[in-house]
Amino acid sequence: MIFSTHGRRPLIKPGFRADLFAYLGGIVREMDGTALIINGTADHVHILLRIRPAQSSAQIARVVKANSSRWVREKWDKQFAWQTGYGVFSVSESNVSAVSKYIAEQESHHQKHTFQEELVAFLKKNNVAYDERYIWD
Repeated sequence: MIFSTHGRRPLIKPGFRADLFAYLGGIVREMDGTALIINGTADHVHILLRIRPAQSSAQIARVVKANSSRWVREKWDKQFAWQTGYGVFSVSESNVSAVSKYIAEQESHHQKHTFQEELVAFLKKNNVAYDERYIWD
């Protein structure tokens, strides 16, 4: 699961980034899921997670984003918000290690590629049709 801050602004500050990632993992756990790794940069987050088949990606994204944005606003930054949309990609068990490594290396990866470039590359790689008018808010 991938989602950005509203307007891709650098709102995820180093001072609370680790706490936010832990909080996101706690939300996933409360929904009976497992967050395998969570990482990101100042403007977006990647979460590799396992969820129960009874829950939709939309449900998980809605709860994770709503609860975490409320928490950040109450505790750290009153202006904090996530973008409206999100991306979800299935990962086969044989690719969990590679995806985990990719997520762990977000800081170095994004010295070369922006979040926008990354998301469009994911969409293209996975043959997902998209209209840029609707993927950025």
